[in-house]
Amino acid sequence: QVHLVESGGGLVQAGGSLRLSCAASGRTFTYSVMGWFRQAPGKERTFVAIINSRGTNTNYADSVKGRFTISRDNAKNTVYLQMNSLKPEDTAVYYCALDDTWTIVPVEYDYWGQGTQVTVSS
Repeated sequence: QVHLVESGGGLVQAGGSLRLSCAASGRTFTYSVMGWFRQAPGKERTFVAIINSRGTNTNYADSVKGRFTISRDNAKNTVYLQMNSLKPEDTAVYYCALDDTWTIVPVEYDYWGQGTQVTVSS
């Protein structure tokens, strides 16, 4: 029913920037919480950022606070993750997710994108 597609990942050197996009299908986007998560090799999927339906409230993992910014454009059914001052430890597959509740728990999200690889070299 809901289709999420991430894009914008790639290879970047430490200190560089990337902007990830997540395009969502359906009119439900306007009323949905959107989250960004990441998963490094051999590790669990962890919370990165979250934004409410109106784009007025956000929260971030401590590891990315001050460097990453989540935003959304409901007219375009798209959520973004601007990543600045990237570090090698940011290397992971980044996923966007959609739910109708405010949560940072991955298993509580109903819809997920396929992920986009972000690799930060040292």
